[in-house]
This record gives sequence, structure tokens and C-alpha cells, in this order.
Amino acid sequence: MQNVPSYPLAFTLLELLITLSIGLVLFGLAMPSFNTLLSTNRLTTSINEWVTDLNYARSEAIKRGQQVVLRKTFLQWEQGWQIFVDIDRSTSAHKNVLDTTDILLRVHSALPANFTLRGNKNFTNFIRFKSDGTSSNFGSFVICDNRDGDNLPKSYTSRLVTVNAAGRIHLGIDANHNGIPERDDGSEIVSCTISPF
Repeated sequence: MQNVPSYPLAFTLLELLITLSIGLVLFGLAMPSFNTLLSTNRLTTSINEWVTDLNYARSEAIKRGQQVVLRKTFLQWEQGWQIFVDIDRSTSAHKNVLDTTDILLRVHSALPANFTLRGNKNFTNFIRFKSDGTSSNFGSFVICDNRDGDNLPKSYTSRLVTVNAAGRIHLGIDANHNGIPERDDGSEIVSCTISPF
């Protein structure tokens, strides 16, 4: 019979410590990338929800043949909004305001902490879609992940949504590839908390 060499069935303490050290170094290198990925996914989810609600309000206006309003529910858009069929428009006090005769369609809760959503001067409090799908006005919205609190858009932390007078909605593009979207005339977003253009 031949002698078969025996091999240890466990790690030595030194091997275990080296393996753990390498694992911790790799984890430390991957963590910032993982946090960036999570932030980008949160921003993408938020902008998708916003665009979905804008499109929903427009399609409901066309489908119902009524004016549908998307209105912020608190001081800023990022604190939430509601979508309703604006049936009672008899006086200026009833226009674009949810009251007992209107039909509430959807309510959206606040965006994640540190996110901002601001509309330009045409969309300070609401956006209204008419029965033909056109918008009450044209303008844009900016959504930012403002985690650092300096209110300035950084690469890949902001998105721009434009609504034209026909009610069509589109995202701003990043033509110069710096991670900050531009509006149609090529100018970039300059602030996350001041109403855009």
C-alpha cells in the first residue's frame, strides 16, 4: 500500500487573516461605487415616477374630456403632489384647487430625503392639462439629489423635465456629456432649489 500524503482540512490562522484583510480592502474599494449606484437608482426611480404622473394627468384629461390638474400638496413639489379632475372652475378660488366637487385620481408622497423638485415660474404650484392634452403653460422641472446640501447640480445627480405648450413631456439631454442635463437652448441647470428657467 502506498502512503497518501495528508492535507490539512482547515485554514491556518494566518491564511484566514490574509483572506479577511483582502476582503475588507475590496469591500472598501467597492463601497463608494455601490453608494453612487444606489443614489443614481433612487434618482432614476423618482424621475420616472414624476414623468409617469405627468403623462397620467395628460392622458386622463384627454380620456375624460376634462381639465386635469397636477398640484403640489405642500410648500415644495418634492413634498408630494396630487392629481385630480378639476370639475368646478366657476370662480378663480375653485380653479386648479382640489375641492369637494373635484375627483381625486392619485396622490404621490414625498420624494426621498435630500431630493428637490422645482418647477419654473410657469409651474410654481400646479400644471394643468386641458381636454385636448395641451398644457396650461410650458416650462420645466428640475429634480436633484441634493445630498451634499450645496444646492448645485453635480454630475449625474440631476434631471430636467420639459413640458411644452402641446403638453408633450421630454427629458433634458446631456449633450456635452458632463452629467448635467441641458434645456433645449443648450444652457445647463444652475441650481437645484431655485426655479429653473
